[in-house]
Amino acid sequence: MVGDGSPLAPATVAIFDVHRHSTDDGPGIRTTVFFKQCPLRCAWCQNPEGIEREPSIQWYKVKCIGCEGCVEACPEKAIVKDGTGIHIDRQKCKACGTCVDACPSTALKTFGRNVPVECLIAEVAKDKEYYTRSGGGITASGGEPLAQADAVARFLAGCKERGIPTAIETCGATTTAALARVLPHVDLIMYDLKEIDPRKHEAFTGMDNVRILENCKWIASRIDEKSKHLWIRTPVVPGYTATDENISGIARFIKNELNGKVQRWDLLAFNNLAGGKYERMDKSQWVLKDTPLLARREMMHFHELALASNVPQVCWSGVIQEDDG
Repeated sequence: MVGDGSPLAPATVAIFDVHRHSTDDGPGIRTTVFFKQCPLRCAWCQNPEGIEREPSIQWYKVKCIGCEGCVEACPEKAIVKDGTGIHIDRQKCKACGTCVDACPSTALKTFGRNVPVECLIAEVAKDKEYYTRSGGGITASGGEPLAQADAVARFLAGCKERGIPTAIETCGATTTAALARVLPHVDLIMYDLKEIDPRKHEAFTGMDNVRILENCKWIASRIDEKSKHLWIRTPVVPGYTATDENISGIARFIKNELNGKVQRWDLLAFNNLAGGKYERMDKSQWVLKDTPLLARREMMHFHELALASNVPQVCWSGVIQEDDG
């Protein structure tokens, strides 16, 4: 029997990063654990290395010394070098990590590993003093942590047993069964509402938002705001979600459907820094690579629209262009 009461919860979980001393993923100083796999394919995704469950290899051109050690070491013969650098045949590559071990300049890195849940709990517990003093804790992010709901529930339950406050960031594209497994072990739910129009949501992310909206209402109907907090997060992306219709529509949904349970709504200004990840993963050029940042006046405008939701705290954050003058 494991800490969350289930004898069947997986003993290992797939992650792709752990960020200590984070201040961007909930209150206080936090450790954010990034779990692998996501059901959505958002055009603006900042963590493409977290979409698939399997690990992947990234090549950092700036670190490469051209020794070809990786080419010789690869057992699948999936790596070639030409005048432009290293190229990985993703159909052949099994992400075994042999090339990473062979690289003397750390120009290759594996994203994704299976770790024992108990070891992960012990790792994040090292910074408990920081959490206690700052009002922080741990945040389960991704990818989509609810794609591994049983293992993540075990992880969160173990953190709670050690007196560590917990939070989860979710896109909501999951089942109520998965939510029910995780919700008892979470103090803060940070829930993404990206686009209110279901057809646009599908065009932007590969999935409509019907289940996402229903799950958000399900959560709001079952939490006691005295013991659990619900925050809404909306990425504000030029050419996609950054429209008056979308922000006003989400505001109406929050006001009319979520029973006054939302404590805070965060508007997250788009940033264009993820292009390098797509190149390192040999994916087609990121469609938003050359998209300019939003201006301060634009974010202030969307903030004013969001205030109609009657959420006690409406915030915006992110890198922006300062207005002229």
